[in-house]
Amino acid sequence: ELAWRLAIRDVRSQYRGSLLGYFWAFITPLFSTAVWVFLSATGVVKVASTDIPYPAYVFSGTMLWQIFTEALSSPLGQISASKSMLAKLNFPREALILSGAFKVIFNAVVKVVILVPALFLFGVFPDAHIVYFPLGVGVLILVGLSLGLLLAPLGTLYSDIGRFIPLVTQLLMYLTPVVFAMPAAGTMARLFGANPLTPVMLTARAWLTGAESPMFTYFLAVAGCASILLLIGWFLYRITMPVLIERMSS
Repeated sequence: ELAWRLAIRDVRSQYRGSLLGYFWAFITPLFSTAVWVFLSATGVVKVASTDIPYPAYVFSGTMLWQIFTEALSSPLGQISASKSMLAKLNFPREALILSGAFKVIFNAVVKVVILVPALFLFGVFPDAHIVYFPLGVGVLILVGLSLGLLLAPLGTLYSDIGRFIPLVTQLLMYLTPVVFAMPAAGTMARLFGANPLTPVMLTARAWLTGAESPMFTYFLAVAGCASILLLIGWFLYRITMPVLIERMSS
């Protein structure tokens, strides 16, 4: 109940004082799409051909990537924003993580509501596979939350972790089929293939755009590993929070 109330408070205040409000949910992906389409059209960056129109490929990829990065940053962000409350009040600490998860899911729903109609404008028409798309988004959020929860205790002690996360996600984006198509061969193909986010991105986008998942078995394996990591992260969070709160209070 506390997590739900905190989530509602955060969602209501998220765009308070913002002129554009929920338009920020797609402004960044839209600008990224425009930049990459321009770079590709002018030949500055050579991009391999994609199964769907390139603007739809980039827009859907950046929207999905934004969902992942929000999930990854959520646990540490929730703890950092609630340090004073943690030090002064006694309440179930898990409520912060659940509240962040609720907020990530809400923002993901907003993005999906925008993304699906936008595909029609790009000339992409989803089919029956779209019923599986929420599962793809759910696994993307699961991977982000599990990794974020593992990093949260260390990030609470050292602010460098919070600064390091955006740098890593920016680099990782170029090793994931977000704006670039999956390479067919070579070193980059091996790097893309070794990246556990690759099957999640490919599967979610395939279901969204009306295609079979090209790496479904790998996708299931990543989902299973992320579930285990989430339980481990939850356990570490519970046993380390008393120590972290004592450190924050001193």
